[in-house]
Parts: sequence; C-alpha cells; structure tokens
Amino acid sequence: MSEITDAATPRDTAPVAQHDPKVAQRAVVSGTFGTALEWFDFAVYGTLSATLFPQLFFPAVDANTALLASFATFGAGMLARPLGGVVFGALGDRIGRRNVLMFTLVLMGVSSVLIGLLPTYQSVGIAAPALLVLLRFLQGFALGGEATGVQVLVVEHAPKTRRGLFGGILATGSPVAQTLASVTLTVLALVLSDEAFAAWGWRIPFLMGVLLLVTGVFIRRRIEETPSFKESQRLAQETAVPQEKALAVLKKHPWTVVRLVGAWAASAGLFWICVTYAVSYMTKELGYDKSISFGLLVFANLISIPAAILGGYFSDRVGRKRMFLIGLGLQGIAAATMFPIMNSMSFVASVAIISLALCGIQVTAGTQAAFFAEALPTSMRYTGSALGMTFAGLIFGAPIPFIAAWIFQHSTNGTLALTGIALGLVVLSVVATLLLPERANRSLDSAE
Repeated sequence: MSEITDAATPRDTAPVAQHDPKVAQRAVVSGTFGTALEWFDFAVYGTLSATLFPQLFFPAVDANTALLASFATFGAGMLARPLGGVVFGALGDRIGRRNVLMFTLVLMGVSSVLIGLLPTYQSVGIAAPALLVLLRFLQGFALGGEATGVQVLVVEHAPKTRRGLFGGILATGSPVAQTLASVTLTVLALVLSDEAFAAWGWRIPFLMGVLLLVTGVFIRRRIEETPSFKESQRLAQETAVPQEKALAVLKKHPWTVVRLVGAWAASAGLFWICVTYAVSYMTKELGYDKSISFGLLVFANLISIPAAILGGYFSDRVGRKRMFLIGLGLQGIAAATMFPIMNSMSFVASVAIISLALCGIQVTAGTQAAFFAEALPTSMRYTGSALGMTFAGLIFGAPIPFIAAWIFQHSTNGTLALTGIALGLVVLSVVATLLLPERANRSLDSAE
C-alpha cells in the first residue's frame, strides 16, 4: 500500500462502520478517566525524580551526579515506550484495541504499586536503583501501548465530525493527572516533615495505583471493540487479504511516521522541561520551597485543561493543521521567554509563563489524537500512531531533563542553551506539521 493521497477518492463513498453515539460517549469518558489514572503515577515519578529520588536511590555519589542518575532512570521509562508502542500496537492492530488495553492497564498499575513498595539504597544498596530502573522500564513499556491505544479507541468510536472534540476531551487526562499529582505532592509536602516525606510519604501516590487497577478494569470491561476495527477485519476476511506484519507501517508509510515523530517533537520536549526540569531549576537554582514549586504546577495545569478541549473542538471546524500550528506558536512564545520570566522571581509571572507553555502543548494534544489517527489506515493505525508519539518522546522528550541538568552543571549560561533547544524543536514540529495531510471530517475507513 503506498502513501495515502490527500484527495478524496471514490473509496470515500464506500460503506463504512456505524458509530453508536452512546458507546462513543462511554468510550471517551472511560478513556479520559483511565488516561488520568495512567498518567498520575508517571507524573509523580517525573516530579520526584527531580527532587527526592537522587538522595533516596543514589546517595553514594555527589549531588550533581545523583540528579543526572535520577533523570536517567526517568529516561528508562521513556526508552521503553517505543518498544511498548511496537509490541502493543502490533497486537492492537491484529486482535483489537480493547483486549490489548486491558493488559496494559494491569501492567501499568502493578508496576506503579511495586515502585511504592520499593526499598531504598539505604536498605538494599545497589539493588534499589536497579529495581527502580526495571520497574520504570515496565511502566514505560505499558504506557507506550496504553497512551496511543486509548486515543485510537476513542477516535474510532467517535462520530466523524466530532473526532477532534472527543480527542480533546481525552487529552485532558494528562493535565488532570498532572494537577492531581501536584496537589498530592503539595499536600504531602505541607503536612509532613521533610524526614517523614522522605521516609514514607513519597510512597503514597504510587500505592494509590491500586485504585488504577480496580477502577480502570471495571470501566474498561464495559467498552466494546471499535467499529473501524470490526469493519477492517470484516473486509480482510471477505477479500482473503493476510494481516499486515507488525512493522508493515514502516515499509508502507515510512515518511508518514517520520512526520508524526517530528510534529510531536516540540510538545514532547517542552512538556518535560515544564514538569520536570522547571521544578528542579526553581528549587535548586532559584531557592523556591518544594511546596511552592509543586503549587505552581497545580495552577498551570488547571489553567491548561480547557485548552485541550478547545484545540480538539476547533480542529473539527478549522482543520487539524491550523490548530496544531496555533499550539506550536504558543509553545514558541513560551520557550523564548520562560527562563527570563522565572528568573524575575515573580510567582505570578512564573505561573503565567508555565501556563502558556502547557496551554500550547494541550492545544496540540487536543488535536493530536484525531490528526495522527487520520494519517494512517485502520490496519496500521495503532502501530503507526504509537511509533509517532513514543519515538518523539524517546528522541526529544526523555533526554531533556538529563541534557538540561548537564548543561547547567557545565555552562555559565545554561538557560540560553536550553531555550535554543526548545525553539529548535518548535521549528522542527512546524515543518513536520505542514507536511502532514489534512483529513478532518473524512471517513477513517475510506483509506482502506
């Protein structure tokens, strides 16, 4: 199958799968709730890797090396995501989205709970960071299949003219999770002494992963397989066409995958600058108390939540590309001014600039689910979308906290260097977005 053309063809008028509005609404509600629970533990880890984990799991080295090592364990989860995207994406394109998502949910929940039970370096020595890396890998492996799988599930259940809106509602799961994670850590930091928080308080958010398992499994059991997948399977059986191989998307649509990776580069990089390194910078370089830094993220994430819904909603009306570019424009403004504003030591101004960055990210996130799904045929949609998002996270997101920490330790003007990196990612994403096709409001099944 060659790259899909942008122009409408006679296939656009072929019979397509029927969508039940009630099932679609159930899918987006359960998907959003599940996504929030999934990202909660990932967000908690991202924040703690910048503040507490260096002393708990890497006390045998100096403070700067410990910070780098902690951020490296954070990257282990990002490294596992593309592998999870490939494995679970291939399974999802073969046996269905719903079945695979049930397994990723369980794996994610178990990994998070085990992190909460993990002994520290003081108790078991080098085994502690080794186990931490392993659990982070499993957590990222599960999330690599989960994050995109939920998007595909929701978009394929959604009516043609509301795919953007449903994807935008789903995208609120991430900022909601960030908000809940920040609120939880802020409350714990305020009510517990530093000693109590370091001893056991940090474990509470991870142990709450039990809720993820129980609630998520209950909700997900009520979701049906998507109409597009059923239709794709029916057509394959009627025409006796063999199922696509696991990485067939890289052979048949390689440049589409490359452009998806590039389009998501800025959002992946700037997101982790905001939620991981910004916290470390404010506490270690600017002298903010941890509770103040966590509180800033609470305000910023709350403000950004509506941006995801608006991005998806307007992408149904003005097109995916236009809204994606608007989001990237907001990210560019925020990237250029973030560190100078934070250095002003104004809490209100710092909240405003982090909020602007997260709003830009959420506008693209609200558009992304439908934008990426529409770029690929059903038989390769799960795998291709997962590769686009997870490789963007691996290449442009995971290294950011580590690179930022290294730059600030070996440079007299680290903020300028990090600003240049962020702006470079924005330019890359703008170019990649312009090269992607615009297929808003077209049938997902017509590309088959």
